[in-house]
Amino acid sequence: MVCGLVAASRLLELRQSRRNLAAHPATDESRLSRRLFPLIVAVHTTVICGTLLFGHRGPRAFWLLALLAVQPLRWWVLKTLGNRWNARGAVPRTMQVATDGPYAFVRHPNYSVIAVELAALPLAFGLGRLAIAAGAANALLLAIRVREEEALLFRLPGYKEHFATRPRFLPFLF
Repeated sequence: MVCGLVAASRLLELRQSRRNLAAHPATDESRLSRRLFPLIVAVHTTVICGTLLFGHRGPRAFWLLALLAVQPLRWWVLKTLGNRWNARGAVPRTMQVATDGPYAFVRHPNYSVIAVELAALPLAFGLGRLAIAAGAANALLLAIRVREEEALLFRLPGYKEHFATRPRFLPFLF
C-alpha cells in the first residue's frame, strides 16, 4: 500500500510537471539535465518497485514516520512554486524567483525531501542496501543536475542576491 501511494504521488507529480512545462513555453533545460532525467526516474522507479518486490519485512515505524514527515515540506515546495515547478529541473526564462516558503531557508528543499524519501521507503521495509544504492545514485545525479540547474537559475534577476548565502539543501547547517 505504501509503495502504491508513493508511486501514485510520483505519477501525479509527473503529470503536473508536464502541465507546468506546457504553461511556460520559454523554458531552458540543459542538455545534460535532459539526459539525466530518465536516470532520475529510473532511480525512483527502482526504489518503489524494489521495495514492493523485496521488502517483505514488517514496516519499521521510524522510517514510515520519516517518509510521512517530509510530505508537508514537499507540499509546501509545490504550493510555493505553483506552476513554476517541474520535475525536470527546467527553468522558465521569465520565472520570478521564489524567495518565500521553504526557499527563504534553502535553495533546493525538494531535493532534500527526495533524499529522505529514497532512503526512508526501502529502510521502512528492511532494504538497507537498496537505500544506500539509491542514495548514492541520487547524490551523483543531483551533483550534476544541481550544478546545471543553478547555472540557469543564477541568470534570473534576484536569484543570486537571495540565494548566494543560502545553503543548497539543509537550513541552519553552518
